Amino acid sequence: MSRLTHVTAGPYAPPAARRELVATSADGARLHVEVHGEDGAPAVVLAHGWTCSTAFWAAQVRALSTGHRVIAYDQRGHGRSPAGSVSGYGTEALADDLVAVLGATLAPGERAVVAGHSMGGMTVMAAAARPEFAQYVAAALLCSTGSARLVEESQVLPWRAGRARTRITGAVLGSRAPLGPVTPVARKVLKYATMGPGSAPDKVEACARIVHACPTPVRHAWSGVLASLDLDAQLAALTVPTAVIGGKSDRLTPIVHARGLAAALPNCVGLTELTGVGHMSPIEAPEAVTAAVRELAEVYVSRSDVNEPAKEKTP
Repeated sequence: MSRLTHVTAGPYAPPAARRELVATSADGARLHVEVHGEDGAPAVVLAHGWTCSTAFWAAQVRALSTGHRVIAYDQRGHGRSPAGSVSGYGTEALADDLVAVLGATLAPGERAVVAGHSMGGMTVMAAAARPEFAQYVAAALLCSTGSARLVEESQVLPWRAGRARTRITGAVLGSRAPLGPVTPVARKVLKYATMGPGSAPDKVEACARIVHACPTPVRHAWSGVLASLDLDAQLAALTVPTAVIGGKSDRLTPIVHARGLAAALPNCVGLTELTGVGHMSPIEAPEAVTAAVRELAEVYVSRSDVNEPAKEKTP
């Protein structure tokens, strides 16, 4: 796998896809897409977060691909999706990319559960008003994410909230410095900033390898988008049944974001607060995230939504 580093053994090692394809976004950006499970099964689409890749969903892919068709894609610039022009990065591009993946993998009349972690959740919010979203999405999961004030609310720096903390947090998250190799010090830093204090070493290792694989220019470019994020208005368009998950030890998107989303969503069907879990909830609490996706699929994606397999686009 070009440019990817991830663990290759254990529950967080990504399983091989049954097939791979390329979805082309509105501006010509090419997105790496993986399909797991069997054609004809209820569909689940997974959108990962900032600095991650399809490998981040390894536990969910493995658990859900028995009984579901699981579709995971690399956000532009991440994993095996080319970076393209970073000047085009923004919430509209995120929405375009999700719509492209839905159109490339789902058959006419087929609807799926879409789960987004962190920037993937922001992708779901950004795309909510698109007609294609209404066409293809039956329900959604917003996982460890927020709609606005990400830098202002971040608790990565253990200081009192205010201008100084916001300014320095923005500088840290938007740094152009390479992350370098995964070292013991790097693991400790990543664990402190993004994971709960009780996270097991194998979970820290899995997250560190994925995050450190993200190219520095891509990490920096998307950090600017997240720093100015304001998707509060888009929440009104997210009318499909939507569940929310947040970690109570999340420093990047503290639990206040999850609570705010649950209160603002037009059709929130549940808020789950995970004790001791940080920002990397799909890896830190894989069973809880998998169960939330599975429940949404069981309730909102009926067999009548599943048609003949989509004729997937090829490069």
